[in-house]
Amino acid sequence: MPVLDRGFIFGDGVYEVIPVYRGAFFRLDEHLARLQNSLDGIRLPNPYTATQWHTLFAELLKRNAPAAQQTVYVQVTRGVAPRDLAFPAVPPTVFAMVQDVASPTAAARARGITAITVADIRWQRCHIKAITLLPNVLMRQQALDAGVQEAILVRDGEALEGVASNLFIVRDGRLITPPKGQHLLPGITRDVVLGLAQDIGLTPNEHAIPLKELQGAEEIWLTSSNKEIQAVTWLDGKQVGNGTPGPWWARMTARYDAFKMTLG
Repeated sequence: MPVLDRGFIFGDGVYEVIPVYRGAFFRLDEHLARLQNSLDGIRLPNPYTATQWHTLFAELLKRNAPAAQQTVYVQVTRGVAPRDLAFPAVPPTVFAMVQDVASPTAAARARGITAITVADIRWQRCHIKAITLLPNVLMRQQALDAGVQEAILVRDGEALEGVASNLFIVRDGRLITPPKGQHLLPGITRDVVLGLAQDIGLTPNEHAIPLKELQGAEEIWLTSSNKEIQAVTWLDGKQVGNGTPGPWWARMTARYDAFKMTLG
């Protein structure tokens, strides 16, 4: 990528991460719709139609060795131009690659992950999947420096999401996640999990999660395209439930795994 690309100079671009299972894309149209929303959010025209994206990604997969689980990473920036803040009249830059993904082992799933709560230091348009991820980098490192694996972001007394994941809690037979809005990313995996909730006997709810409600949750989950559904077993040094992934998480993970097998 040229050094004067606006993605390199300004972080002026957006990205998308699309899971691929056994050669089949996971919710590709939904990922393309989110990419379109991100492009609209930064006023950058989409360089391709949906059909052209499908063709491009299929060719990209064909040129890479198959694997059980992969992701397609795609990034669109505003292009190469002399350094100036105003939008230039240049073609956008498109970069895409395939990465193999290692599925979590059974032992790792059984352990769950540890997390802390941190102040959300990001900008006001977190619903845009922008490549300007320095705040996320700093908050993830803050978690690692504290000896845990993840950070849950809190703004104005409400828990919003993880550094690169959506947030769920289980309480009184309900599966609760914050509603979509400008302060969190509209996750594709999030929507699938919400849609599967009733299959396992949970009532899906979208409403704000005050910090105290997070701290008193029976179970806490983080969901993302790469890591799927992770159970948070310790939060801010205190056990969540009995300190192991809960029974609702086990049921949802089994249901999600079955759902993936319907692809292709």
